[in-house]
Amino acid sequence: MKIKILGAHNTESRRTKMTCLLVDNVLALDAGALTSSLSFRDQMKIKVVFLTHAHYDHIRDIPALAMNLFLRRKSITICTHQTVLDNLTRYFLNDSTYPEFHKRPPENPTLKFRVLEPYRETEIEGYRVLAVPVTHALPAMGFQITASDGKTIFFTGDTGANLTEVWNQISPQCLIIELTAANRWEQAMNHSGHLTPNLLQTELINFQKIKGYSPQVILVHLNPLDESQIASEISVLEGSLKANIRIAHEGMQIEL
Repeated sequence: MKIKILGAHNTESRRTKMTCLLVDNVLALDAGALTSSLSFRDQMKIKVVFLTHAHYDHIRDIPALAMNLFLRRKSITICTHQTVLDNLTRYFLNDSTYPEFHKRPPENPTLKFRVLEPYRETEIEGYRVLAVPVTHALPAMGFQITASDGKTIFFTGDTGANLTEVWNQISPQCLIIELTAANRWEQAMNHSGHLTPNLLQTELINFQKIKGYSPQVILVHLNPLDESQIASEISVLEGSLKANIRIAHEGMQIEL
């Protein structure tokens, strides 16, 4: 399994892009940087996009991707939960902001929506996929993706603390988890459903207690304003936990 980080941050600039991952060139996890990071040819290779929740920085490129697919008479499946689909069709794909690509063309819509049931593993494009609810300001779910060779990742999307039930459901070799801000923002992050290094430490210790091992950890959704401080705090955390923790960056590639 090959994972490419297209977007590793929560805001966009020339250097930073919003959250988006690509698995084996055919599965996308969130859509903060799909069209801006990929050629038209590479966009056409994507079979499925998994959306964790309805915040703008995670669904932003769906309309743009849909237009590119529509013009080439291609279609794609969007896998998520109902809240995300409701937001997409109400605010974006509403024939006012942008065309209703889930209805066009009528005989074979460009966007095919699939609602995933939490805690029920299903096969999608040759991968086993398990959707698990996480803690966030909006209804949100992470995705465990298992390839045919058994290689497994779990992508949290945006999440806050108290992940015990999530850890009980998954067994990834690689945990791709959000970490938004430095420790000085812990109270605000607790309120908005995000993680800091201190909050992450508690969750990783709990993961090890429940599962009996420590996965490789990749951090995404970083606030660029806090990135240097986050790096310092994660360095301390990595040493204390004796864990393999890496901060993601745009273009980073992971192979399991």
